[in-house]
Amino acid sequence: MSDAAPPATDHELDTQGLLCPEPVMMLHGIIRDMAEGEVVRVLATDPSTTRDIPKFCHFLGHELLAEHHDDSLYRYYIRKLAGQE
Repeated sequence: MSDAAPPATDHELDTQGLLCPEPVMMLHGIIRDMAEGEVVRVLATDPSTTRDIPKFCHFLGHELLAEHHDDSLYRYYIRKLAGQE
């Protein structure tokens, strides 16, 4: 993510301190309950999320709007697309 403002969010999922596979499992749960077009911001500290969350989005058809990494905090902005869980 560049210096541009982060996308507006409807939900936040804080997975700081959790290790794989918990962040992705929790993301799957929150996305299932979201409406089409809503955006969730995920906060994580597990470096494996840099691989796992983009794969999750690609595999399940959600849009990874932005990701930002600084120090040990990883932020992801994901939009739920139509017909996806």
